[in-house]
Amino acid sequence: MAAHIDGSGWSRFWNKGTWWKALLFIVVYWGLYELIGLGITSVFSGSINLENLLADPLSAFLTLALPIFIAGILLFLFARSLGWVGQIFGPQPVRGRPWMWVAVVLVVVPIFLRAAATNWSAYSVGLLLVMVFFGLCVGFTEELATRGIVVNMLRNGGYGERLVFVLSSLYFALLHSGNIISGMSPLVVGITVVYTFGFGAMMYLSMRVTGRITWAILLHAATDPTTFLATGGIDAATETAGTASLISLAGLFNWAYILLALVAIFLVKGHSDRSAQKLHAPSAAS
Repeated sequence: MAAHIDGSGWSRFWNKGTWWKALLFIVVYWGLYELIGLGITSVFSGSINLENLLADPLSAFLTLALPIFIAGILLFLFARSLGWVGQIFGPQPVRGRPWMWVAVVLVVVPIFLRAAATNWSAYSVGLLLVMVFFGLCVGFTEELATRGIVVNMLRNGGYGERLVFVLSSLYFALLHSGNIISGMSPLVVGITVVYTFGFGAMMYLSMRVTGRITWAILLHAATDPTTFLATGGIDAATETAGTASLISLAGLFNWAYILLALVAIFLVKGHSDRSAQKLHAPSAAS
């Protein structure tokens, strides 16, 4: 990894992490992702049911899974070009604290609630397989972008864990503000941004307490598809929605994410002791 750090200007630029470089990265990533999605939709418009993306496996694959899959490949190549793959997927340089397990529980419980609420008979096996693939892609790509690359960039820049926690969660939320260009109402977008800040915070805490980003990826991978399948649509309920009471109960956890995220701002402490030159051994932190 040191060879990358002391090598090209490209590596030196990104290894000297700052908040604005992390924001620049997020903006560029979002732009590329949108262009990928637009390109796929344009090329395969005749094969996509734009009224209901979950109407058939091909529509779901082309609009949901394929864009995020391609974006994930590009992000992995970006991380590899900087020699960050080992840092991102290796053990966390700052250990989590026992209270952070609350975040894991708050994410796992609604996954099971939504799974129990889902009207599984409304979906074909092909669509379910596509949604599993989509979940793995979105978990890998969005966690690699925010809890991986952004967190690593900020740590390399000498930022303390509290700022790393807040900024990575904020940038994750900002990624979802772009939904407004798809015609979503400003109110819904605003609610989504607040929710995703809370969910992003849960992912950071899960990564810290489990010690690896892999677990955050898997938790995220199970969240999106179970949400879509339970409600029967993307950010909206349809006639294929499952048990309303269980879906509503799972929705209450969204508020718990936000509450814990706000509390965690005051509880997350520590410093990774990581610079652009070297990594130190894991250290305990609050």
